[in-house]
Amino acid sequence: MNRRHFLSTAGTAAGIGLTLQALPLNATAFKQRGLFTPIRRGTGRFESRGGTIGWFIHDEAVVVIDSQFPESAAVCRGGLAKRSGRGVDLLINSHHHGDHTAGNGVLGANGTRILAQVNAPMLQRMQAEGRGTLDAQTFATETFAEEWAEHIGDETIRLRHFGPAHTAGDAIIHFEQADVVHMGDLVFNYRHAYIDLGAGADTANWMTTLARTYELFTDDTVFIFGHGNPANGILGRRQDVLMMHDYLGALRDAAAAGIDAGMSAEETAAKGLEGFESHMIDGNPSGIARNITDVYREMTSVQE
Repeated sequence: MNRRHFLSTAGTAAGIGLTLQALPLNATAFKQRGLFTPIRRGTGRFESRGGTIGWFIHDEAVVVIDSQFPESAAVCRGGLAKRSGRGVDLLINSHHHGDHTAGNGVLGANGTRILAQVNAPMLQRMQAEGRGTLDAQTFATETFAEEWAEHIGDETIRLRHFGPAHTAGDAIIHFEQADVVHMGDLVFNYRHAYIDLGAGADTANWMTTLARTYELFTDDTVFIFGHGNPANGILGRRQDVLMMHDYLGALRDAAAAGIDAGMSAEETAAKGLEGFESHMIDGNPSGIARNITDVYREMTSVQE
């Protein structure tokens, strides 16, 4: 069975689910701001401006993944306090980008532990220095290299890093008993991606990371993605992880074909990408064209 056929059959099977079928994945839910949605066993997601926030509420601790921007972080912190009766105990950054870390000073206030992959605070600092926003940053107070785990009550939180992908500092966060995974920006669900070459993005290893993720989890796992097409939302199953893998593969194939034909990056991008019309936002192909250009430059830089 080829992967494209697998995706179509797996998508049908995903409708026979225990909880995902009932979760709001449509465009209306996506467009709501300041939206708290429980998932299962104390986990949930918060949607507002920026990358999707994940949360976990337990009698012993409140854990948050990513912090968006100060304004939305304040809304999130207030909503979590009402639901839990306590502050945030642990803030995890899935990676360094500002729409995931600019609210660190709000959600990570008052002695909250902030955890990230070891490369993330370094990249956050470099980005902030380049933009003149260093004074506005709050950095991780704890880091890990390849794997980290901690038990909170009857839940185990495990973080993994499989090497450079979207950036050089991505973390995959798994709530093991709930079987809920926050992917940060390793998956742009059915939409064009942001490929941050300046922060160490590696699309070949990004594909490897997604393939390893697909094998590591099951059809019962619920995934929270950093961003999604409004038509598909930011929750998914592992076949959506595989779709992101295939999208990156198609970008690499398109870029390689252009390079082999002696075409420029712009000429290659102008040809577009067949079979991924679902990844356009409002039918606009410009995001996919930018991704092809990025991968072309990545591949030609490697060749040089």
